[in-house]
Amino acid sequence: MAGHSQFKNIMHKKGKQDAIRSKLFSKLAREITVAAKLGVADPAMNAQLRAAVIAARAENMPKDNIERAIKKAAGGESENYDEVRYEGYAPGGVAVIVEALTDNRNRTAGEVRSYFAKAGGSLAETGAVSFLFDRVGLVAFDRTVADDETMLEAAIEAGADDVVSGPEEHEVITSVEALRDAQKALEAKFGEPLRAAIIWRPQNTIAVDDEAGEKILRLIGALEDNDDVQNVTANFEISDALVAKMQE
Repeated sequence: MAGHSQFKNIMHKKGKQDAIRSKLFSKLAREITVAAKLGVADPAMNAQLRAAVIAARAENMPKDNIERAIKKAAGGESENYDEVRYEGYAPGGVAVIVEALTDNRNRTAGEVRSYFAKAGGSLAETGAVSFLFDRVGLVAFDRTVADDETMLEAAIEAGADDVVSGPEEHEVITSVEALRDAQKALEAKFGEPLRAAIIWRPQNTIAVDDEAGEKILRLIGALEDNDDVQNVTANFEISDALVAKMQE
């Protein structure tokens, strides 16, 4: 399991306090609003919006909040946000991609740069590390909806490229172009997925020692705590011992 996936699991198992959940809902609402503004304000007709709504539902965001975010965009009441990508290096030479939605590029860039510096890493130029990742579609389902073979067969029929079945979920990987059709076909068989999105997928991962791993996890934590940051991806793996320690 890649380090960033491990980080997500650690945070989920620690539980969400009200403040963390409130911040998460704000980010999800921003993503929904931006997606609705860029296309049709109907999840059935707007793949990016549907993915944002699925992500919100997966985090138990209230239906009223979701509908309010969509209406805000449709009514032209929403703020204007720029989609920005930052790339950099974390301790151990680990590559990091940060995706943000911001109404102030200078503020966000300064904050992201400071997080990298405090962690012993560095912010780089756009394009510096993205070649180490593939841009792919992802449709994730709970592990219980199907066994490995059934999911693999369904994914192949839906036009997917790969399936990674872990202890908690099946991750179906597609090309960016095939994501929408594959998602529809898989939803027809297994119901709504846990999430569906276009992501950065590391081509290879770097195993780091516990000292570097802890610094990287703290860097990711600081980045994801920023109001403007939507997604963070990194190409590292950490030990089971560090996973256990971070869950304490």
